[in-house]
Amino acid sequence: MPIRRRSLLSLVALTGLSPALLPALARAEDPRLTERAIGNPAAKAQVIECFSLTCTHCAAFAQGTFPQVKAKLIDTGKVYYIFHDFPLDQVALTAAMVARALPSQRYEPFVNALFASQDRWAFAPGVNSTDELWKMAALAGMSRTTFDATVADTVLRDAILAQQKADAARWSIDSTPSFVINGDKHAGEMNYDVFSKLIPDA
Repeated sequence: MPIRRRSLLSLVALTGLSPALLPALARAEDPRLTERAIGNPAAKAQVIECFSLTCTHCAAFAQGTFPQVKAKLIDTGKVYYIFHDFPLDQVALTAAMVARALPSQRYEPFVNALFASQDRWAFAPGVNSTDELWKMAALAGMSRTTFDATVADTVLRDAILAQQKADAARWSIDSTPSFVINGDKHAGEMNYDVFSKLIPDA
């Protein structure tokens, strides 16, 4: 059965930033914009996952495949895994901003928690996604003051969108999840057997 992909929405067009204009100034001073990654930086394989927190295919990968990737490839030193936010809508952008405002060691667990509960905070009928994100951020240790400042922070928003635009231009990313493995793009949700075949010496 072919993988159904979500097309890139017009969200990246909301800023006039050039794809080449990365948030270098903010990144130099803002810990929220440092690289979010796990594993051995010296691993033979580097994987960049471009994902949207409201993408159901990304959630399926996170729940069904990523635990095996982490146990068999990341924790064993074979893969350095880098997370790139690629929000496909405003809800996903807000969630990405909140995730990045947490201490870096809490980023990956929080993202996985968001994927595990995606149907509740992002898609439940009548749900206020921002209110639900606040509840989860509070459980992760974020104060209300930090949360409110984060969701209103246009510098952080524009930095995430600039990185997304640069990724789209560099690797022709137009759907999520997409994986850049040692420089080569592979698009779409996949199971562990398919994913592991893309990793050298897996």
